[in-house]
Amino acid sequence: METVAIDNRSEFALWAIQRAQEIVTQQGAALAIAARDMNEEELARTAADLGSAISDALIDVFDGLMVQE
Repeated sequence: METVAIDNRSEFALWAIQRAQEIVTQQGAALAIAARDMNEEELARTAADLGSAISDALIDVFDGLMVQE
């Protein structure tokens, strides 16, 4: 993952939108296929994967906000 310097609210909003698009692109297709196939086990797994990807992105942001000494 690359490091991004965010200096203001607009830059953060742009980063958040781009990161969300990446997550949906990566995780959303599997979720859509599982929903289309009515496969409840796969749907639950892919939904959990999507949630994990979102959580990981939020933790990355939090870690980036921490002051490194």
